[in-house]
Amino acid sequence: MAFHIRDNRGEKRESNQMVFGIRAVIEAIDSGKEIESLFVQRGLSGSLFLELKSLLKEHNLGYQQVPIEKLNRITGKNHQGVIAVISPIVYHQIEDLLPTIYEKGEVPFLLMLDGVTDVRNMGAIARTAECAGVHAIIVPRKGSAEINPDAIKTSAGALYKIPVCRQDSLGKVGRYLMESGVQLVVSTEKTQDSIYDVDYTVPSCIIMGAEDVGVSDDLIRISDKLAKIPMFGEIASLNVSVSAAVVIYEAIRQRSII
Repeated sequence: MAFHIRDNRGEKRESNQMVFGIRAVIEAIDSGKEIESLFVQRGLSGSLFLELKSLLKEHNLGYQQVPIEKLNRITGKNHQGVIAVISPIVYHQIEDLLPTIYEKGEVPFLLMLDGVTDVRNMGAIARTAECAGVHAIIVPRKGSAEINPDAIKTSAGALYKIPVCRQDSLGKVGRYLMESGVQLVVSTEKTQDSIYDVDYTVPSCIIMGAEDVGVSDDLIRISDKLAKIPMFGEIASLNVSVSAAVVIYEAIRQRSII
């Protein structure tokens, strides 16, 4: 079922599909539903909950422990201490997508988002990426913006069209991409090299980080190129969705003239 959340004006806005009750959540996971987030009542116990915990471990799914009051605010029905929010999209694995891109004779053009947690930024980036023909967006399983109705709306539906790969470790994905002939280009201020000095006509994955901390040092260490967007004003940074658009369209410019 779908559930609704009231905004500050008392109006209803659509939210993600919700499944509540321990057995219902177990069945949703067993049926292959993508769990966007999972809320579990603090102190919950019992054999059925242990079965759920075992299943979560098997599928590498995390959950948030919350007071029962929060669960009761979400639904007045018998939630049994467990509420799952189902993702509105189906996630992909880059290991499945990349060979297909090569088989089509296309030059891989990927985008990795490290720690981008704002849903509207996620939506805006996805919209730009889809318009530019980016093959896929790669995000971490933990520490990434939820794909929820706000993200979908901001993306103008692009999140339904562009593959999103939710991966356990961005470092492992980065190394896999490099072994597969894809260069990693980190957008960061920790360099003197400009985004305009990078050759994006080869298989490339552009990596963008959170506005406050940027791309993680682990990804910076294994990357092929570090590149920054030139800044000439007093404000030292751009919104991450704007930054992503700048770098993506420099890549498009180069690929359009070869």
